[in-house]
Amino acid sequence: MAKPLSGEISGDANRRRQGFRYQAMNLSDACIPAVRLATMRPVNREYHKWFSPALGRDMELLVFGHGGTPALTFSTSCGRFFDFEDRGMVYAVQDRIEQGHLQLFCIDSVDAESWYNHTVVPRARIARHLRFEQYILQEVAPFVRYRNSSDNLAAVGCSFGGYHAANIALRHPGIFTSILSMGGLIDPSRFLSGYYDQDCYFNLPTHYMPNMHDESYFRLYRRNSCILATGINDVCRGVNEQMAHILHSREIPCRLDVWGDGAGHDWSTWQRMMQAYL
Repeated sequence: MAKPLSGEISGDANRRRQGFRYQAMNLSDACIPAVRLATMRPVNREYHKWFSPALGRDMELLVFGHGGTPALTFSTSCGRFFDFEDRGMVYAVQDRIEQGHLQLFCIDSVDAESWYNHTVVPRARIARHLRFEQYILQEVAPFVRYRNSSDNLAAVGCSFGGYHAANIALRHPGIFTSILSMGGLIDPSRFLSGYYDQDCYFNLPTHYMPNMHDESYFRLYRRNSCILATGINDVCRGVNEQMAHILHSREIPCRLDVWGDGAGHDWSTWQRMMQAYL
């Protein structure tokens, strides 16, 4: 694995990182108190960047915390590595991070180069997604293990990131020990424009899980944990209920929570879910 460039960065809400300018979100309409990121109590926060051999370009990530259960976070469609910070998700679990119970590894996506890239043929989209998976397995996961000695590794994501979390953990249950998908778009087949091959099949959980028969996988699934959290008004509620039904029919433990109180497909709902489950 390429040696990452790393260094701690201050908590200035309007800081510049590698040429990007980030603004703290206005949390006045969220479930957690309105805050400025600059006033948050300090936690161990690290910025890392390295050239990814799997993807052929630089990739960035943020680490929050110094120990505890490591969680790899996937943002929404075409999301960035700083979204969980700027959208209040890190703040939602700050106490657990400070206390050493949780460590977040927030990575970039390549959705704009894969699933959402309509300038290339669908075969190229799924091929790029597979390179992203290799980046996680060959580069990010070893980096997490180097930084954190826990035997566990959670995959956490919201919306399209919920798909990534569920898919990679179901495909690699020996690496990922838990899933938290919040409003997950679990079946992204519509982004393939009707194209379908074996790689598509094995990256669509609602397609491959009904036909899973490998007992070695089932032993791991039954050891691991899976939470599919959605909202009563979530546009992805149906596919989460479908995925939970598939897992239950295979006797794979899965907790499906449909949140009430108008819960929808939005960051404020996902903040509350982070607080409840992590």
